[in-house]
Amino acid sequence: MKLYKIGELARMSEVSSRTIDYYTKLGLISPEKRTDTNYRLYTDETLTRLKRIETMKKEKYTLEEIKASLTQWSKVSQDEVVTEKLTSLQLQLRQLEREVKELSPLLEDMKPKQAKYAFKTLATQSAACIEALLLLIGKGPLM
Repeated sequence: MKLYKIGELARMSEVSSRTIDYYTKLGLISPEKRTDTNYRLYTDETLTRLKRIETMKKEKYTLEEIKASLTQWSKVSQDEVVTEKLTSLQLQLRQLEREVKELSPLLEDMKPKQAKYAFKTLATQSAACIEALLLLIGKGPLM
């Protein structure tokens, strides 16, 4: 397992060392271990987590919301690949919610034939998405 000092991690994640310090103090990330000279050492998983944090910040999540989300997904799985995929899905669903809210008033202003065609086109794709989510949920411990 490769370990990185804070400066290396900052360069690779494209955030400042001060940001890494801040995230560490907030509990968003944590060092894997410390050297004999007290340098913090971070793993590739931390790098992945930092990138996820930055993506969520761009999506206007607060640091508090990011921490809650990361904590929630880490309870599901300690595997960073799994938590990364779940976070990505969460972000995409949030984006879809925003787009639906923006689209609703526009659809109301459309002519009936245009709106009907739009709904028909979206219905097929929406049904496929809902079905995929139901299958995902059905494979989990909820069912």
